[in-house]
Amino acid sequence: MSDFIDPKLVPKLKLYSGDEIPCIGMGTFGNDRYTPEQVSAAVAGAIRCGYRFFDCAAAYGNEEEIGRVFEEAFREGVVRREEMFIESKVWNNMHGRGDVLISLAKTLKDLQLDYVDAFYVHWPFPNHHAPGATADSRCPDAVPFSTDRFMATWRQMERVHDMGLAKNIAMSNMTIPKLEAVLPLCRIKPALIQVEIHPCFQQPELFDYCAREGMALVGFCPIGSPIRPERDTTPDDIVVIEVPELVEIAKARNVHPAVICVKWAAQRGHIPIPFTLHESEYAVNLRCVTEDPLTGAEMAALKSMDRNHRLIKGPFFLWEGAKGWEDLWDLDGTIAE
Repeated sequence: MSDFIDPKLVPKLKLYSGDEIPCIGMGTFGNDRYTPEQVSAAVAGAIRCGYRFFDCAAAYGNEEEIGRVFEEAFREGVVRREEMFIESKVWNNMHGRGDVLISLAKTLKDLQLDYVDAFYVHWPFPNHHAPGATADSRCPDAVPFSTDRFMATWRQMERVHDMGLAKNIAMSNMTIPKLEAVLPLCRIKPALIQVEIHPCFQQPELFDYCAREGMALVGFCPIGSPIRPERDTTPDDIVVIEVPELVEIAKARNVHPAVICVKWAAQRGHIPIPFTLHESEYAVNLRCVTEDPLTGAEMAALKSMDRNHRLIKGPFFLWEGAKGWEDLWDLDGTIAE
């Protein structure tokens, strides 16, 4: 490992539970193009580089390989378990009665852990797709969001927290209307909310909402996921790292635009989880949050970049009768039925 960044230099956020989480993590979704072995090798390198936060999920199909990396790192004394923040997610086809515990048990076995630091409901409905699905794939049993159905899943999440198997429980791919529907019903509220956030899709209303509710915000696709699966692309998509305002700031600092995206996220106050196989890239992503902060003028310029442009639209989760991907995201402020 040629580039080690002292984890003590990486700023941390405190969750309402009292646990601390680094202000940057590494994602582990291989975008349906990288093998579990490639992803786990990147995780191994990232641990030695200084990363202490890893975002995993059952649906990514690589937790067993990543678990071997964790076990080796702990056994060899590279890092202690208590120095790590490791999170995972229950996939959409495991929302049924008793399924959340089964899902988490498999995740813990695969990751070779006694507990996860956070466990998410990956999507707020049981609609699912197989690995490698296309944009026109559909789950035959897909249904619109239901508060009652979601809360039945969340009660299971609360129980695995009570059991000590998940130190924090969390929600992903939520909207303000959905959060407003479920938060008053939660015995244990989510410590984290994970959603798509990048300079062209800043979600300022959700950002402020989560801040008011004391929930940390984790942002996936922090640089616009330029190598995301084809099912998550549409012809009018913006290429985030090619937007002129971003390129200009990066050029002035002699860095890649992706670095500016990561710095902006951490400095703004949400947690980016970029993924790359390449040591030179994940090392600079980690180092950049420890030095040379963006100026007020640069932050203002980046704020003006917001195009409200969602990249991960999720049409393959639609149910019969849905009008389009917009129905997943409550664009008019109401939950589609």
